[in-house]
Order: sequence, then structure tokens, then C-alpha cells
Amino acid sequence: MNISANQFIPQGGIFSAVNNISDQSVNDKNSTSDIKNESTSSFFDTLKAKLNEVNDAQVAAEDKTAAFVSGDDTNIHDVMIATEEAKMSLDLAIQVRNKLVDAYQEINRMQL
Repeated sequence: MNISANQFIPQGGIFSAVNNISDQSVNDKNSTSDIKNESTSSFFDTLKAKLNEVNDAQVAAEDKTAAFVSGDDTNIHDVMIATEEAKMSLDLAIQVRNKLVDAYQEINRMQL
């Protein structure tokens, strides 16, 4: 099972709205000052990077499991640790997604 493509990352909806909001820059009152603005990544970019890390952990666990099953010289402890790390990272990603959905629903319930 190869999970290298991240097709589960939505390209529209709330994620594009969050990305558009986070891409807006605030004008600095002291534009003539010597303070350099560091390039900051948007929330969407950070979320996408972390989902890629979850994906990488899943792929690594799958590779170690396949190597162990095929009879390669792989330690069972490494396989179990990689599998558990992948499981825990996926569980965390699911909880983050649930919190984002809850926040979105709460914003939708707000009265203006």
C-alpha cells in the first residue's frame, strides 16, 4: 500500500478560506524602519506539511512491515515502533481535524 499521494487534502472549502485569510498581510505602520519581515508560512502550509509528515510515517511503517514480512533482516521492535508512531500521528491528525471542524461549525453558528 503506497500512500505517497496526498489526495485527502481538500483544495477548496474552509481550507482555501483559511489560506486566503492567512495570506493577507497587515501593513506595517513603520514601513521605513529597518525591521526585516521574516517570511512566515500560512496556516494551510503548516497543516499541509504536518499531514505530509503523517503520510511519511505511514509509508515508513508500511515499508518496514513489508520488509519484515518478506523475510528481510528487520528487527520486530523497529517494525512495531514505526507502526505505533504512524498510528499515533494519524490519531493526532484526526483529532486536529475534529477540532477544526468543531471550530468551523461554531463560527457558522455565530450571529452577526
